[in-house]
Amino acid sequence: MFSRFFIERPVFSSVLSIIIVLAGLAAMRGLPIAQYPQVVPPQVVVSATYPGASAEAVADAVAAPLESSINGVENMLYMTTTTYDSGEMNLKVTFAVGTDPNQAAIDVTNEMESALSRLPEEVRTGGVSVSKESNALLKIVALNSPDGSRDPIFLNNYALMTIQDEIQRVPGVGSATMFGSKTYALRIWLRPDKMAEYDLTPNDVRAAINEQNAQFAAGQFGAPPNPNNAQEFTLTVATDGRFSSVEEFEQIILKAQSDGSMVRVRDIARVELGALRYTFDAMQNQQASVPIGIYLRPGANALQTSELVDEAVERMAANFPTGVSYSVPFDTTEFVEVSISQVVQTLIEAVLLVIGVVYLFLQRFRATIIPLIAVPVSLIGAMAGMYVFGFSINLLTLLAMVLAIGIVVDDAIVVLENVERVMREEKLPPKQAAIKAMEEVAGPVIAIVLVLSAVFIPVAFIGGLAGIMYQQFAITIAISVIISGIVALTLTPALCALLLKEKETPPPKLLQTFNAWFERMTERYTDGVQFMLKRAALGVSLFIALIAVSAL
Repeated sequence: MFSRFFIERPVFSSVLSIIIVLAGLAAMRGLPIAQYPQVVPPQVVVSATYPGASAEAVADAVAAPLESSINGVENMLYMTTTTYDSGEMNLKVTFAVGTDPNQAAIDVTNEMESALSRLPEEVRTGGVSVSKESNALLKIVALNSPDGSRDPIFLNNYALMTIQDEIQRVPGVGSATMFGSKTYALRIWLRPDKMAEYDLTPNDVRAAINEQNAQFAAGQFGAPPNPNNAQEFTLTVATDGRFSSVEEFEQIILKAQSDGSMVRVRDIARVELGALRYTFDAMQNQQASVPIGIYLRPGANALQTSELVDEAVERMAANFPTGVSYSVPFDTTEFVEVSISQVVQTLIEAVLLVIGVVYLFLQRFRATIIPLIAVPVSLIGAMAGMYVFGFSINLLTLLAMVLAIGIVVDDAIVVLENVERVMREEKLPPKQAAIKAMEEVAGPVIAIVLVLSAVFIPVAFIGGLAGIMYQQFAITIAISVIISGIVALTLTPALCALLLKEKETPPPKLLQTFNAWFERMTERYTDGVQFMLKRAALGVSLFIALIAVSAL
């Protein structure tokens, strides 16, 4: 018999259970922690800017060619495009759940390349970006100036240069996105009246700026070959690169007049150092703020990543300029911590209730210890199965753990009660009683495991988002049930043979009173069942009436 091998070798059965527990504890350290399972389809965003164009022009000249090229990329579900009168375009490509976001970005980039030649020159010059979009927003860190000494443009650029890159290097962070780019940019505000006076157009200004604000390779002096090696040294010519100040941009020459004078940018425009975009402003407590959205990398531990981000920002805050501080106006890990703590509390309460009920009816301390040992082995061992399937510790898997407590304890109680019955009725010692009892209940224990697995495992094959949501819930319970069946066939009978005694002391008087009351209630219930068995028609009528009342 299978169980007899373990009853006669209790050390081996104990070591087997210890291995299951150690595997579960090791897996627990590597399991990501999140509020919910990862069910949001991955997205890839294609962004482009057509300066000066309206939303309709951007849709026709930029969005349409990109959509026609990207449409039909592998595992794509749908795409949505948003265009703005500022000339910006965002094309979001949504992929099937489970698609690798890195491969999806590569596929979109490859398809986009074929459309670049059909885009306007201004769009190609500005570049078309492809990026993965993470929907798992971890928290928002906001940079602000409490005394008002720093404007949003300064805060934005300081965050861009010193904070954003540091946060993106934190383990577990998928991306750090600044909401509303106010990156420093040279703003040239044209004056139409002056441009008309000098017969200039915006395209003339653009062409002059692109031509003169450039990096040139001036070459070398004395580079070989040279006649008779007349030049002994080769000197590289270095020239000024791109312009870096407002004054240099103001000096750009636009055209020469017939009298020899020059028309410069300062003559037809106002030049200033401003922001790249003015379409977004963030306010916090009536003060300008620069929010940085921090997104979680798929599979990362939300709580651990949040702690590392807080440490990194706190470390950088020591070197902030005067008048600059930070705050965390939004943090999803607070919901995760509260939710998980509530579930863990429920888990502990469920374990205590199970222990209380087992002791109340078995009324033996040694007998209570057996399910108390068997239940944690099943629950902790389920963590190893969760790790193998790539699950996370979230509300659904913890809920499955809570429900599994009442399920996995059944296997241990079935074995324990039968061993006690055999000891009481046949007067056998614990070891012989365990062997005989397992001959009777080994089959039912296996049947319990198979029936419960048949109930929960099919839930994992439900399609769509609902199926993905409840997959982790069902598989976690199924794993717990399977491990509890293994424990009931190996560890539980071995513990019964070791811990149970042939003669137990009588229970306390309080439990004796409970036993007397329970026996009276059992007799009344038995009498009621006998009464209804003799009047089957009445029982069926009452059952039908109960169904009818429930349906109303």
